[in-house]
Amino acid sequence: MPISPYILALPKAELHLHLEGSADPATLAELSRRHDAGTSRLLDEAAVERLYQYRDFLGFLNAFKEVVERLRTPDDYELITYRLMQKLKAENVLHAEVFVSVGVIHWYKLDFDSIFEGLERGRQSGQRDFGVSLLWIFDAVRQFGAERARRVFDQAVRCRERGVVGIGIGGDENRGPAEMFRDQYAYAASHGLRLTCHAGEAAGPESIVAALDVLKAERIGHGLNAWRDQALMARLAAEQVPIEVSVSSNLRTGCCATLTDHPLRHFFDRGLMVVLNSDDPAMFQTSLAREYQLAQDSFAFTDAELRTLAMNSFRASFLSENKKQHYLSMF
Repeated sequence: MPISPYILALPKAELHLHLEGSADPATLAELSRRHDAGTSRLLDEAAVERLYQYRDFLGFLNAFKEVVERLRTPDDYELITYRLMQKLKAENVLHAEVFVSVGVIHWYKLDFDSIFEGLERGRQSGQRDFGVSLLWIFDAVRQFGAERARRVFDQAVRCRERGVVGIGIGGDENRGPAEMFRDQYAYAASHGLRLTCHAGEAAGPESIVAALDVLKAERIGHGLNAWRDQALMARLAAEQVPIEVSVSSNLRTGCCATLTDHPLRHFFDRGLMVVLNSDDPAMFQTSLAREYQLAQDSFAFTDAELRTLAMNSFRASFLSENKKQHYLSMF
């Protein structure tokens, strides 16, 4: 998909981006050489490309597992952070708020403190070399339960002065309903962390309502099924709750059957605050600029409407008001 010069030139922010899902075939192959040399698990770039050609959500989960099993050391996390920021710079993405699957790091019993040092080395090097702003969002896994989520959020509180801006939960909405995490979200908010939540991706609009009312989420990740509840749609428009839309992700995971079924255009026309995102860009073979191009080619977004989406990305960010105005002044 050729990307228009206009889209590449637009200042952009990305607010729904998973660090682990940014590992492209070359990077994952390099990680495999570090850890799998001499074993049957060694992956070259061609093998990674095949791994990323899955057909359903189970295939995506398997690919994600293959990535996180090769993220073992601080140097590994430094590498993928730096390379992500290099890719962002190439598409004029000036700011990103990046999910780190801290719940998964705990699951694999890695030393999180040392891992975070690697993350920070990558972030600081990327800021120095590419001028890209990056903040962390620590992500817990719904089906791991409330106690494990609290542990993730505790670490977010401890790292708040070092680039951690917020918390979120992903994973299986049905196995981890919002009510399980009410106290944990209140705890995070009381310590100044900003609140996000994956909701309405595979579950219905009631999951979005619970994210808003129970968890007090400030942004909704995906929100795909909001269109099924017209009262919710009206509320989202009236309250200008940012909806982090990821079209390619919804198609590749099977949460949305076809491109024509996707509600992106409907959301925008109804006045919702839509923000485009790539989610797990390497695994979905996309990027933020490609998502903008997809919006134009498949949903007839004009250049002026894409400009609105780009401005939304800074307005909906967790940056300070001064920094938001700095970026918005570029328009």
